[in-house]
Amino acid sequence: MNIKEKNSVKMILIDSIILVIAIAADQISKYFITMNLKGNPPIELIKNILQFYYHENRGAAFGILQGQTIFFVFIAIVVFGVMSFIIYKIPSQRKYIKLNIALVLILAGAIGNTLDRVIKGFVTDFIYFKIIEFPIFNVADMYITIATFAIIIMILFLYKEDDLQFMSISKKSTRTLTCDDTQNEAEQENAKIKDKKAK
Repeated sequence: MNIKEKNSVKMILIDSIILVIAIAADQISKYFITMNLKGNPPIELIKNILQFYYHENRGAAFGILQGQTIFFVFIAIVVFGVMSFIIYKIPSQRKYIKLNIALVLILAGAIGNTLDRVIKGFVTDFIYFKIIEFPIFNVADMYITIATFAIIIMILFLYKEDDLQFMSISKKSTRTLTCDDTQNEAEQENAKIKDKKAK
């Protein structure tokens, strides 16, 4: 396995770890809330401001479009496909790390809520800002909302148009090496040649 292949495998492994941890955190938080708050009064985290409040959401994020489970599962599959494609195509350069993490978090949020819909028929929401009567949401919703906002900021202020050419469907390259990686690969090859000559 050469340096390029190892780099690609490493990035896929890191993405997988982040994805699993994020989904686990979402599902564990929902399980904890269900076990402790279902049928019980809400927990006041900050009096009259922030509560943990058990709620079964049969709609989309923040409670919209109630009772459309099949539609939401379909949308989640589409999101999963699009996010997976972009993550697979994204170059493994340092400047793309933040974008990569944000995309993985959106994927984790979509999977977390879809698991609820498929298994339970609803999504468990529990974070409630009482002071502004904001719709009740959960950890997966936070992943999606924060990551989407971060991506918008990155596209507006961090990346140029050329930086996002990797998302083109016609472009075949995936997980391209950085200049440093290419240099390191050349240095390692030179070192091997020198070692052989020394022997």
